[in-house]
Amino acid sequence: MEVIYALWQRQIRRYYRSGSRIMGTLGQPILLLLALGYGIGAIYKRAGEGDYMQFLVPGIITQTVLLSGIFWGVIILMDKRFGFLSELLVTPVSRAKILIGSALGGATVSIMQGMLVFFISMLLGFRPYDWLLVVPAFGLLVAICLALACLGAGIASMVDDFQGFQGINNLLVMPLFFLSSALYPLNSVPTFLRIMSSYNPISYMVDALRYLLANQTHFGLEKDLIVIAVTLAACMYFAVNRFNRIQM
Repeated sequence: MEVIYALWQRQIRRYYRSGSRIMGTLGQPILLLLALGYGIGAIYKRAGEGDYMQFLVPGIITQTVLLSGIFWGVIILMDKRFGFLSELLVTPVSRAKILIGSALGGATVSIMQGMLVFFISMLLGFRPYDWLLVVPAFGLLVAICLALACLGAGIASMVDDFQGFQGINNLLVMPLFFLSSALYPLNSVPTFLRIMSSYNPISYMVDALRYLLANQTHFGLEKDLIVIAVTLAACMYFAVNRFNRIQM
């Protein structure tokens, strides 16, 4: 446990010491909340769909942790490049503990960013449907962040350069986000888009948060939780499998 805690603490300290990283990760969510929440919000309301900010915030929180979780894989690449990972792998510590400690650190950073977006959105007018459901929403956010951090770790374990990781990152993140239900309801979209969104696990993450925070759902909470649990297990298996194959 000491090894896991030390690696977790290392990731948290690196985050707090990087002011530019904090501002960079929060800039885009704030811009989306302002531009979409107030820009499209008026059109959304006139269409009889209600308050768009209530609909949008769970999607922006998910987008924030999606970017943060997968981008966390860059830390593994940096550790590879500067030799820190090589030193860790030759110690009498299992690779699973190294991965768990680092992944928990990355997931914790994502959770903090998601919570910051939540509090900022409240300043912009968002209000949870039921404050009692904020606690289970936080627990769900933990599972989502851990799954995405494991996905980022698995991807980073497969590549050796930043350009390759960035290419894979862009190939995954943008489709996963825009082909989810983060920005628009799936009730009135074209059939092909609704089908693609139904196969996207991010759609279920957004939908579960939206149910707990805004009392709106498309798939149903039970189905959301099943998909999230399967996604978490698959991402953890993927991360462990790829991390164990790292050759230094």
